[in-house]
Amino acid sequence: MLKAQKQKPAVAVVKYNAGNIRSVLFALERLNVEACVTDDPDILRNADRIIFPGVGEARSAMEYLKQKKLDVLIKSLTQPVLGICLGMQLLCAHSEENDAVCLGIFDGNVKLFDTQAGAKVPQIGWNDIYDLKTPVFKGIDEHSFVYFVHSYYAELSEQTIATANYIKPYSAALHKGNFYGMQFHPEKSGGVGEILLRNFIFGQE
Repeated sequence: MLKAQKQKPAVAVVKYNAGNIRSVLFALERLNVEACVTDDPDILRNADRIIFPGVGEARSAMEYLKQKKLDVLIKSLTQPVLGICLGMQLLCAHSEENDAVCLGIFDGNVKLFDTQAGAKVPQIGWNDIYDLKTPVFKGIDEHSFVYFVHSYYAELSEQTIATANYIKPYSAALHKGNFYGMQFHPEKSGGVGEILLRNFIFGQE
């Protein structure tokens, strides 16, 4: 168990009708971090850190974000933002999942794994990540294993800060400005995921 921090950043988890939020909250509890789940614009703007998680379908998720005007809000955020799984994919430009136009913060597109390649789709389980970049991966060894559940992947780009290989190499994590994305689930990735969340929330000491 990590030691409690004297200063606890205010962490807000974006509420947008996506699944898997509870496991993120449990992971934050293990870090002794309190978080609120909200779609309130004022709370989101004033939080120190934003987590944008989710499991679901890209097009319907984007429609919900637009209905709540969260699409405009998320793009305007200036504090560190972490998209997880579907949350990361929605930060990209476009998803092949029902031809969804996404938020366009990351330049790359999201594509369906080639189901003819002989591997099972979705990818479910542990896979290693490599070519790790940026301080969010401080304390994480190359080829550490993290937990994935996904049928769609973000293409490699200049914004790729971690790579995984399943059927083909793809972006396991992305970074641009104050926005980070992780295709895998740090909240389900044991000690490695705990370090990653701690790095994102508290920064490097």
